[in-house]
Amino acid sequence: MNSNFTHFLESPLFKVIGQAADELKLETYVIGGYVRDHFLDRPHKKDIDIVAVGDGIVLAKAVAKKLPQKVKVSVFKNFGTAHFHYAGTDYEFVGARIESYASESRKPIVKAGSLQDDQNRRDFTINALALSLNEDNYGDLLDPFNGLEDLRNGRIVTPLDADITFSDDPLRMMRAIRFSNQLGFDIDPITLAAISAQAARIKIISRERISDELHKIMLCSKPSIGLNLLFSTGLLHFFLPELVALQGVEEVEGQLHKDNFFHSLEVVDNISRTSENLWLRYAALFHDIGKPVTKKFEPETGWTFHAHEFVGSKMIPRIFRAMKMPLNEKMKYVKKMVRLSSRPISLVNDVVTDSAVRRLLFDAGSDAEDLMLLCDADVTTKNPKRKRKYLKNFQEVRIKMKEVEEKDKVRNWQPPISGETIMKTFGLKPCKEVGEIKTAIREAILEGEIGNDNGEAFEFMLKKGHEYGLTQVIENT
Repeated sequence: MNSNFTHFLESPLFKVIGQAADELKLETYVIGGYVRDHFLDRPHKKDIDIVAVGDGIVLAKAVAKKLPQKVKVSVFKNFGTAHFHYAGTDYEFVGARIESYASESRKPIVKAGSLQDDQNRRDFTINALALSLNEDNYGDLLDPFNGLEDLRNGRIVTPLDADITFSDDPLRMMRAIRFSNQLGFDIDPITLAAISAQAARIKIISRERISDELHKIMLCSKPSIGLNLLFSTGLLHFFLPELVALQGVEEVEGQLHKDNFFHSLEVVDNISRTSENLWLRYAALFHDIGKPVTKKFEPETGWTFHAHEFVGSKMIPRIFRAMKMPLNEKMKYVKKMVRLSSRPISLVNDVVTDSAVRRLLFDAGSDAEDLMLLCDADVTTKNPKRKRKYLKNFQEVRIKMKEVEEKDKVRNWQPPISGETIMKTFGLKPCKEVGEIKTAIREAILEGEIGNDNGEAFEFMLKKGHEYGLTQVIENT
């Protein structure tokens, strides 16, 4: 194959970078993901890494001066890098360097080096591919580790000794698994063994960076591949022990329960076929997280996991906090999905009453459809007849939900009678009776005793007020 790939350098900015590099007499290359993704005929991200044998910061500033419009160059002297955004793409410039590490830290000792030194420090051979931007060899490929061959063979392998590579920067272990999952590549056996050997080193990596890689794995088309590798290499044990605790099958008196870890991975794959919502995928991953805590064997009924959804939902804030994930509406959404994950199933097992559906719609609100997708994904039986039955039952619940919602409008429900109305009507100040009457109105609507409208709710409020010995002092307005 031709070793010149000028056609990969589509952006006119590459020529500008090359001109600036030639004027500064700097060997300069585009390297990493941009090159890799071009060879894979894969859409590349809008960020491009440029490495110069010399001062990358000086090169970035020189390129910026040549551009037709003014750009802001951000300089990070401690890292020897510079960055700017131009025409929808981020460009990062760095000088070729040698890195060495102390065993207790992943912060490198950096000094200037050659292109080969810089390629040596790359995480994987497929990310060490470099295309020249200098005029005399523009588009030439420099591939000292046969990364192109590894791309063809679908192989993840480190350029140098894998143990050293992962010990130096332990996040590379998660990146190896993430690339394997994203690209459908196999991790080289020696590289994979090194991940298991160095797994404990992941403890020195910040949880924010671990979560960032985990998010990317969770967004793959089949996340179970990456999650299973995280488990089998031992990495998962160091940052999500609650998930690891799901693994295993216990037998008592000849009765087994399913392996809830691998079941959860299957549920994640199922939900990933129907939704790209990262947080719904996390809800699928964590939907059984409370089972190890609630597991109990009862001779009459066998294995039980009573209230595991409630217990699991209570664990979500702690997990999110430990993983430095957002503690905002995203966390609350996952918590709600875990707490409600079995509610539609209980409706299937019982007669689907209007009141039960009203309560589900009230609790799920605008996330009711997501909850039903989660329930569909939770069906992992290998019995085709049973699977069809479960999915048919969930469809019947959906139909009932639509009918009840059209009639009663309880999704994202706002009470027809406010606490302020109750106080004005009976001449009250804030007190427990106000809260109790308001709750009684809500329960009456959810049970179908009264309609979800102001008139019926006001009459019900008067009745409850009289039970408390309260006297109406103002008419309904």
